[in-house]
Amino acid sequence: MNQTFELDTTAFPRELTAMLAAMRSDAAQEKKARQAPPLPNIDWNQFVKLVRHHRVYPQIRGDRDGTGLIPSDVLQALGGDCRQNTWRMLRLSGELDRLCRSLGERGVRSLALKGPALARQLYGDISLRTSKDLDILIPVGDLEQAERLLLELGYRADEPIPRGLGDWKWKIHHVSFTNPQSGIQVEVHWRLNGENGKEPSFEALWRDRQACALSDAVYMPGDAHLFMYLVTHGARHGWFRLRWLADIDRMVGRELDWSAIIPLLRRYNALDQAGQALVLASGLLHTPVPREMSRVLAGGRGPALADRALGFIRDTVVLTTDPSAGEVSRVYKRYLFELKTTRQKWGYAISRLYPSFRDTKALPLPRSLYFLYFPLRPFVWLWRQVRQET
Repeated sequence: MNQTFELDTTAFPRELTAMLAAMRSDAAQEKKARQAPPLPNIDWNQFVKLVRHHRVYPQIRGDRDGTGLIPSDVLQALGGDCRQNTWRMLRLSGELDRLCRSLGERGVRSLALKGPALARQLYGDISLRTSKDLDILIPVGDLEQAERLLLELGYRADEPIPRGLGDWKWKIHHVSFTNPQSGIQVEVHWRLNGENGKEPSFEALWRDRQACALSDAVYMPGDAHLFMYLVTHGARHGWFRLRWLADIDRMVGRELDWSAIIPLLRRYNALDQAGQALVLASGLLHTPVPREMSRVLAGGRGPALADRALGFIRDTVVLTTDPSAGEVSRVYKRYLFELKTTRQKWGYAISRLYPSFRDTKALPLPRSLYFLYFPLRPFVWLWRQVRQET
């Protein structure tokens, strides 16, 4: 029997509670049984702002059972968002096909992580999910070749790739490029997540790949790796957009092979993040937690981490580690540290002793003197903190 979890959402505004009710796959049946909106005195302008912040207007607009939960003028406004999203997703789909095909012609293997590929895979229709950019994973050794190709296709790097010290390969996990003509942004990944310990190699991900119905040139990680990526990505971002949680709801409904997923999560220390995702999905979207995962989650940190994320979901802020964000940055950094296992925390602490590519920006030295970054590391780090350049 599948397990369900309850969360304390008493601090949620009425508009957020109403939005969650409209997002649930069983929302229509619940509303028909009540024959009345679940909450009075909704500020529908705030409701629309929340839907747009969480980028779930395709799911809300899809509710057409006629029970009157959402006023027609609100649905009309969200319908305009949906139409714009459909056009954007069509453009992104065409560009994803062009990029993956061009990379393949140069011998560069690629995996689509989210975007229109995930929309087609989970929802069956690219218009039923939103995406602001394209995410493509490639082997780190092919990064220079991919960069040359993107420049030839009219893209420009949003920031220079920091190749000064080798730590960039694990301290960051992607670089972004934008096409000034189309406005499309592409994030080129060589890791699934940044600074989160060990993770599957590209070769392992490629062996487990699955074809995407979007295009014969587009591949995605297999379901086990894809689920792990979605829960770790959502956890890393504090689930501050419910669009990511809607993906988990859809993913769990695919009848996944949990006998393959659970060992994978355990191997890469992602069981707690998976627990967090499933507890949140169950408590907020009424997603049934598979019994295989219920047994594994017993005694884990999933429920505690889920409670920790409720504040990020409730408050309409975009999480960032940029020190200029003040308290938001400090709270988010503490949360990211809490996500780590004890071993990961020790590894993170030790990695702080290694010079960072950010040190080369704060104190530029000739390459012949790079060895000095090791003894100078504490002083450069302190200087960066004072200057708030983390």
